[in-house]
Amino acid sequence: MRILSSAVTDYVGQTVTVKGWVQSRRDHGGLIFIDVRDHKGLTQLVIQPEAAAAFGLAEQLRDEFVISASGEIQERAEHLKNPNLASGSVELKVSELTILNRSEPLPIQLHGDATVSEELRLKYRYLDLRRPKMQTMLAKRAEYYQQLRSYMEQNEFIEVTTPILANSSPEGARDFLVPSRVHDGKFYALPQAPQQFKQLLMVGGVPRYYQIATCFRDEDPRADRLYGDFYQLDLEMSFVEDGEEVRSTMEPLIKQLVTDFAGKKLVTTEIPRITFEAAMNRFGTDKPDLRFGMELVELSDELAATEFGVFAGAIKNGGCVKAICVKAAAGLSRSQIDQFTEIAKSEGAGGLAYLTFESGEVKSPIAKFLQPEELQVIKAKLGAEDGDVIFFGADQRLVVNKVLGRLRNEFAEHFGLKNPDEIALAWIVDFPFYEFDDKTKQLDFGHNPFSLPKGGAAALERDDKLSIVADQYDMVMNGYEICSGGVRNYNPEILYKVFAVLGHDASYVESRFGAMLNAFKYGAPPHAGCAFGVDRMFMVLIGEDNIREVVAFPKNGSGIDAMMSSPSIVDDAQLKELHIAVTEDVK
Repeated sequence: MRILSSAVTDYVGQTVTVKGWVQSRRDHGGLIFIDVRDHKGLTQLVIQPEAAAAFGLAEQLRDEFVISASGEIQERAEHLKNPNLASGSVELKVSELTILNRSEPLPIQLHGDATVSEELRLKYRYLDLRRPKMQTMLAKRAEYYQQLRSYMEQNEFIEVTTPILANSSPEGARDFLVPSRVHDGKFYALPQAPQQFKQLLMVGGVPRYYQIATCFRDEDPRADRLYGDFYQLDLEMSFVEDGEEVRSTMEPLIKQLVTDFAGKKLVTTEIPRITFEAAMNRFGTDKPDLRFGMELVELSDELAATEFGVFAGAIKNGGCVKAICVKAAAGLSRSQIDQFTEIAKSEGAGGLAYLTFESGEVKSPIAKFLQPEELQVIKAKLGAEDGDVIFFGADQRLVVNKVLGRLRNEFAEHFGLKNPDEIALAWIVDFPFYEFDDKTKQLDFGHNPFSLPKGGAAALERDDKLSIVADQYDMVMNGYEICSGGVRNYNPEILYKVFAVLGHDASYVESRFGAMLNAFKYGAPPHAGCAFGVDRMFMVLIGEDNIREVVAFPKNGSGIDAMMSSPSIVDDAQLKELHIAVTEDVK
């Protein structure tokens, strides 16, 4: 049993047994004190010389030995009580002690203030998981899953699992391929998402589907993205022709997770709908953090006749001039401004122009190039006051949005504008159906090909393909994309046309999506859905900055499982059986 509840005094006088790991051992000569730990917390043991066998074993104990101890619970003397422990008012006077297993000296420190590298923590993850923070995370994540499932079932969604061995599908990332032993030269793919299967479930008559799905994508890891496998709350609803029905169905769950599960405050109870175009123009990103303002303000019209060459050149070449006002930033040092300038340059800017408003004056290297009336209109339009600094972007619109969007985020970080106790949600809607790929110099899908273009088949006839809008939507939480979804294309003819725009003929579409195309010919209902990134959303809700902290066994920043030594070289016999040869030297 565990002596960890708030009513620990109820156990006084009882004979109990506790089991766990030795967290610390203190030898006070005539007495030995042991702190024994399990996933709930600590209990103090006291072993006296009179219990000779137990005392002898206690002298052998070291950190992380696994033990079982039996004895009587006694109340500690008043001056020895520990108010920081749930069991701090009692201790177990040991009469019997058993060493269940021994431990070698630990390769990583589990307790105290010692800093341990992430690489070592992941290599010895089975030890790292013993830390109270990790135990709390695992328990909290289990509670999180329970709330997800409970909400979905209350709203009449049916949990259905879909195949892991599937076909390759264009979801925007590289597939993990699995060679077939029985079908020479052919491959399965681990699903990037259950997209086709869940749409087929709608054709199959399932009214509302969901699962906590394992997804696989071969894309580079980062602080908010796991490498390899991750989980999403995947869902689809039949007889739905408007994405708003999906959004309004799922909003209560996310709000509930914010307030009831995470205990945080919603910045706004009404979740705004922001078009992709508006998000890019106002915030410089399609995943804006709305816990703070600092919006991008367009100044192209106001500065159309300016003689300042940088601004005039950008406008003349079809670009724009925009600015953000950073409140109370006049105290930034020259070196700090230089650091922000380097950030701007890393995003494509040539430099970083700014105006500082201080003591009724405008201070800046560029102030002399601007007319007094231009300075006045800039100040008025951005609402600048004494102590504020206005930073500018002047270039092609995409570059300006990217630069100022990054700076907006960096300034908010620098000035502490991201309240960790607040959650700001938004739906970003009306994404471009197609985008121009700078690498291939060709059109490609903006998200994926499975959503309907707004306006249906007629929209695909436009000459300007980049103006076609998809009935797609993302949910954003504190600057992170946590959900992506759309109204699905359930019309085979439109699906053919969607791919034809990119130069793919009917045979290509049929080879990739034959099952869906055939199914859609037999009375497919309109349907829509979305998928929430379970790991990333959990990370934001519990206030972590690194997604690897919220998963039991993540891979490291290089995509390597340091604990299990994977990926690894396999036997030649296995490769031969799969008709695979490694053609380059493996180091």
